[in-house]
Amino acid sequence: MIGRAALGLAAAVLAAFLLAPERFAPLLRPLAANGAPPIYTQTSLLGLTLWHLALVAAAVAASTVVAVGLGILVTRPGWRDVLPLARTVTSVGQTFPPVAVLALAVPLMGFGSGPTLLALFLYGLLPIFENTLAGLTGLPPAVTEAARGMGMTPAQRLVQVELPLALPVILAGVRLSAVIALSTATIGSTVAARTLGEVIIAGLLSSNTAFVVQGGVVVGTLALLIHAGFVWLERRLAPGGPSDRR
Repeated sequence: MIGRAALGLAAAVLAAFLLAPERFAPLLRPLAANGAPPIYTQTSLLGLTLWHLALVAAAVAASTVVAVGLGILVTRPGWRDVLPLARTVTSVGQTFPPVAVLALAVPLMGFGSGPTLLALFLYGLLPIFENTLAGLTGLPPAVTEAARGMGMTPAQRLVQVELPLALPVILAGVRLSAVIALSTATIGSTVAARTLGEVIIAGLLSSNTAFVVQGGVVVGTLALLIHAGFVWLERRLAPGGPSDRR
């Protein structure tokens, strides 16, 4: 109960700050040295936040489609030999840091959101793929045998039995990918992507701690809220969870 209240308060304060940041100027003014502005006003903070979230959502959605698809493929009979290759492909993003991906992608894709989307997409593949693999291979044999005994086709078993049971584990991977992408997206501002990293970088370049703090706090609060939202959803969808008792 206390945790929910704290999250609700954090969400309310975040919304109030994004809608009317100037009201928080007295709180941040001590962090702005030499008369520097305490609130970042070059671009709307609400607009930057929405662009940041849209970028993360697009990258995580693409990572989820590819990683879950590969996870399903390599757990099907006749395709298990592809597992090493699939694991290698999904590990690429973890092998190359996002900064390196940005550096390689800019000459090909130009400045803007494209390189950042690519970096976040590659970085998010592995957690989702491994959790999909764990969810689909960790099902109780009795359940799959019962589904087979009922005469279900492989496609029916996948859609009606395997994926629903594995969904909480898959969502845990999506949650990890989303939280990582949310924080990593800030570096996208170095290649002209519209993210909250713009506020942090502006603060670092001008030695304005107020900018750095507000950008970091917004990203951190969003990460906590997204994490909590996924955890709630995983519990709702878990076998024996609230959604099963209705």
